[in-house]
Amino acid sequence: MTESNFSLKKIEISVSEAEKRTGRNAMNMQETYTAYLIETRSVEHSDGQSVLTDSLWRRCSAFEWLRNYLLVYYPHIVVPPLPEKRAEFVWHKLSADNMDPDFVERRRIGLENFLLRLASHPILCRDKIFYLFLTQEGNWKETVNETGFQLKADSRLKALNATFRVKNPDKRFIELKHYSDELQSVISHLLRVRARVADRLYGVYKVHGNYGRVFSEWSAIEKEMGDGLQSAGHHMDVYASSIDDILEDEEHYADQLKEYLFYAEALRAVCRKHELMQYDLEMAAQDLASKKQQCEELATGGELFSIWVCGIIITNLKTFSLKGVTTQLFGQETPEQREARIKMLEEQIKEGEQQLKSKNLEGREFVKNAWADIERFKEQKNHDLKEALISYAVMQISMCKKGIQVWTNAKECFSKM
Repeated sequence: MTESNFSLKKIEISVSEAEKRTGRNAMNMQETYTAYLIETRSVEHSDGQSVLTDSLWRRCSAFEWLRNYLLVYYPHIVVPPLPEKRAEFVWHKLSADNMDPDFVERRRIGLENFLLRLASHPILCRDKIFYLFLTQEGNWKETVNETGFQLKADSRLKALNATFRVKNPDKRFIELKHYSDELQSVISHLLRVRARVADRLYGVYKVHGNYGRVFSEWSAIEKEMGDGLQSAGHHMDVYASSIDDILEDEEHYADQLKEYLFYAEALRAVCRKHELMQYDLEMAAQDLASKKQQCEELATGGELFSIWVCGIIITNLKTFSLKGVTTQLFGQETPEQREARIKMLEEQIKEGEQQLKSKNLEGREFVKNAWADIERFKEQKNHDLKEALISYAVMQISMCKKGIQVWTNAKECFSKM
């Protein structure tokens, strides 16, 4: 595949394998990590010929590197989140070890979903670094470093400062922040409820396993009822053994919810960037107004007035300032000096006006692009969560029907005794 036609043709992306590896980190210390095999294959080719599958291994840190780069260069986009590093909101009887095979498999699926989200995004899919992530085996991180994205990243302290000091925040972004908080709260509640349901479900199935064992043991000591008890026990055992597959489906449902739990932070990242831009705009406007006032005072001279300072009569402009006091104490500037200062201020004002105009345009463009992507995200969220909740409801109905069938079969066994 070539870089020029990557975004124009259909491709298939998959994270097909996960492999535990041991290596040395930046501090030359041995560490254990998981690497993932990424495979890409073109579905359509311009000349109609088949194309071989490209594959390469990436560790989790490379996925994080890619996402951090996208956050810096596409601040107006709700960048898809990565799956969790360690199990959260996990059903308590399942392993929470991040090297656990079941967890690694779920993370593999999550990383594949992350790449598919990027590939389906109308803007992110065309990014050169994303293309190289899928195709360049070596020196990919060096290529990312050359973009200088780390130097362009906004510090959290600066973002926090902007949050508290912005005087005229955009109400739409305030509402978006509330929307993200509510989304996170609702999803967190759903995950906690799901964990309790899974816990209770596990208990119900294990009770059926106990029934199966009791009926099987009972059948060994009963001659006339033995066959019926053994059949009933078999139905109970089959029902109890299906819990593993059901809990796997439960975890898949939880991972779908967790993706949107992490999307809430991606929404807040867009809000923080807008606050930073708004803060810079307000500071630029304030600086420009200050320079215009200084220039006006120098140009007009102002009305003079006198005050006493330490026994000295000081004549100053109508606006009293420390600068005016020092001028009176240490000598009046010459007309040439005043003209030079006025000229310098006029140049700074001209630059400030251009800068303010540029920041205004940049801000309007950011808001336009951000809201277009937020609307796209909301449509995606509504579609995905609707499907996930419907699938979960269907799964619960199916389990209930299976339970009814088990007890119907057991009842027939008992009635034949």
